[in-house]
Amino acid sequence: MLWLGVDVGGTFTDLVLFDGVAGTLRILKTPSSPGNQADGILLGLDRLQMKPASLERVVHGTTVATNTALEGNGARLAVLVTAGHRDVLVVGRGNRLAMYNIKARPARPLVPRAQIIEIGERLSVDGSVLKPLDEAEVTRVAERLAAEGIEAVAVCFLHAYANATHEERAAAVLAKHLPTATVTSSAEVLPEFREYERFSTTALNAYVAPRMRRYLGDLRRRLAETGVSAPLAIMTSNGGSLPAHRVEAMPVLSMLSGPAAGVIAAGHIGALSGFSQLITCDMGGTSTDVCLLRDGNYEMTTEGRVGAFPLKMRQIDINSIGLGGGSIATLGTGGFLSVGPRSAGAVPGPACYGRGGAEPTVTDANVALGRLGVERALGGEISLDAAAAEQVLGALAHRVGLGTPQMAEGILRLAAVSLAGAIKEVSVMRGIDPRDFALLPFGGAGPLHATEIADELGMRTVVVPPLPGNFSALGLLIADVRRDFVRTRVSPTSKTSMADVEAALGELMRNAAAELAADGFTAARQRFAPSLDMRYAGQSFELSVPVASDARSIAALERSFAEIYATRYGAATGRPMEIVSYRLAAWGLSDKPQLPRLDPGGRSLAGARRGARSVYFAGSQRRVPVLDRERLPTREIIQGPVLIEEAGTTSVVPAGWRAELDLVGCLVLRRS
Repeated sequence: MLWLGVDVGGTFTDLVLFDGVAGTLRILKTPSSPGNQADGILLGLDRLQMKPASLERVVHGTTVATNTALEGNGARLAVLVTAGHRDVLVVGRGNRLAMYNIKARPARPLVPRAQIIEIGERLSVDGSVLKPLDEAEVTRVAERLAAEGIEAVAVCFLHAYANATHEERAAAVLAKHLPTATVTSSAEVLPEFREYERFSTTALNAYVAPRMRRYLGDLRRRLAETGVSAPLAIMTSNGGSLPAHRVEAMPVLSMLSGPAAGVIAAGHIGALSGFSQLITCDMGGTSTDVCLLRDGNYEMTTEGRVGAFPLKMRQIDINSIGLGGGSIATLGTGGFLSVGPRSAGAVPGPACYGRGGAEPTVTDANVALGRLGVERALGGEISLDAAAAEQVLGALAHRVGLGTPQMAEGILRLAAVSLAGAIKEVSVMRGIDPRDFALLPFGGAGPLHATEIADELGMRTVVVPPLPGNFSALGLLIADVRRDFVRTRVSPTSKTSMADVEAALGELMRNAAAELAADGFTAARQRFAPSLDMRYAGQSFELSVPVASDARSIAALERSFAEIYATRYGAATGRPMEIVSYRLAAWGLSDKPQLPRLDPGGRSLAGARRGARSVYFAGSQRRVPVLDRERLPTREIIQGPVLIEEAGTTSVVPAGWRAELDLVGCLVLRRS
C-alpha cells in the first residue's frame, strides 16, 4: 500500500511516499520544471525506484492555475453579462489598491471590454423573471465567438444565485456552438450575491480552465504510461482534496493549494505532539505563508485575491508575504536596505547556487554566516558556493561601509522583522497575543529563521515538525476530501424561522451527501459542518456563525452571532440581525499516514554529531556543533548554540535556546 503526495514549488518539487505496510515515509526533492510541472513529478517517480502499479493514492498540490492567472497567459476569454452591466469587471469596486498613490493605474481587467458581451435578460433580486432570456441573441453571439476562436466563456448574469435558469440555458446554447471551449456559469462556480466578486471568480475559473485541463490530462496520460493506475486527486485551497476530474471543471478551487496543505499537516502534527495553539510559518524560496490555529482549528475566509483579482471562494485564512530564501536585498532610495519582494527565483537563483545569480539574497546571507552548510547539496540537487555568496554580499556591504558578516546579519534581521509583521496581521491585529502560541516553521527556509522570528514576537516555543522541507507534500496525504456549498438568501432574523434555516441547510446537505457518495464515501465516512453568514442590518460584510447541532431557535443563532461579533470587534451594535448566506462544509474522511514512532534506544548526541562549523551570531564568530537530526536521541536537552541539519533544511538553535526531540519526531525549541 503506497501513497504519494507531490507539492510543486518554485524551486523544488517535493515528494512524500508513505508505505502503509512497512510504516515508513520517504522524501525526495527534484528540480521544478516551470514549463511543465509534470516533468519534475515524473523525474521524482523515477528516482523513488518503486513499482508505479503499487501506488494506491496520488495527491498533487499544483500552482498551474495560480501561475496562469498571475502570468496572464490563460485562455482567450469572453464574458456574457446582463444588458446594461458590461463594465462590472472593468470598474470593479472602484477602490485604489495603492491607497496613497493618486496616480496609481487600475489593474488591467482579466478580459478586454470588447470581449464582454451584453445579453438581453433580467432577473429580480428574488430570482423572478423581469425579462426572458433572448436565446436567439445568445445563438448569434455563440456563432461569432466560435468564428473568433474563443477558448473559454464565462456566463455572469445578474441575480443568477437566486435563479440559475437563464445562465444554464445560455451555457447550453454556447456549449452546442463551441464544443471545444470551456463554458462556465456563475451559478455553478459561486451562487452568492455581490456581482463583482462573483463575476471575477467565474471569469478566473474560465480563464485558467483550458490550461488546467491540458495539464491534468497530460499528467494523467504520462502517469498511466509509467504504470500508475491510482486515481489522481488535487489539493484545494479550502484544506481538502478533490478528484482531478472535478478540479478540471472548477480549477479556481486549486488556486492556493500548496499553502493549504501545510496548514492541514500542522494541525495533524500539532495534535499528535500536544500543541493545539500554533502559528505556522511556511517559508520557501519566493514567499512565506503564515496561518493561526486555535485549538487545532484554522479560520476560513472568502476574501482572497489572486494578483489584483478577487477570489471569493472558501479558503483557509492564510497571510502571504513576498519574502523567502531567494528574496533579494537592495539599497533603495535614500540608501535604505530592503529585502524582497523581488526574488532571484529558481533561475538564476541566489548567487550561492552558482547559476549566474549576481544579487545578494537571504539564502546567500545564511550561507555567508555559516548557518547553512555547503557540505551537502541543497535538497540533494544544488551544490552551494560560499565564496559566491560572500562576494555579492561584500559588494553590497562596501556600499554602506559595513563588513560582510554585519551586512548578512542585517539582511536576516530585516527578514525576521518582516515575517513577524506578517504574523502580527493574523494575531495582534485581531486581538490575539502570539506569545500564547508556538511557532511551527517549515519549508526549506522556515527552521533557519524561526528563533529570530520568535524573539521578535516574544514567543517562547518553536516546534519544527518532521520532514519540514517536504511538509506540504505530507499534508497532501493527510487532507480529507472537502467540498463547500453555499446559497445566498438574505432575510432578517426576525422574519426567519428555524424551519427555514433547517430547510435551506438540509438542501445543501442532501447535495453534499450525494456528491460524496459518488466519490465512494459511505455515510459513516461523511462529516458536515453547517454555518450561516450573518451581519447587523446596514453592514456590508458578514461573519460566519457555526450552526451547532443543539441550536433549536433563531434566538440561539442571534446570541452566537453577537458573541462572535463582540470577540472580533469589541462590542455588539444592538441593530437588527440578518442572515445572508447558508453554508455547508462537507468532508469525505480518508485514512491518514502514520508517522513512524521514534525508538528512544540506540541514539546519542555523540552519534548525532557531524562536526563543527564557524557561525556568526550577534556580530561574533564561534565554533558551533553540527548535529544530524535523524540520529538525535529523544527527550534529551540540547543547549544552543547548535545547528541541527536534515534533508531539506537546517534548524538554527542560538544561545539562549534549547532543543529537544519528542517521540512524535518534532524538534521542540524553547527559550532558556
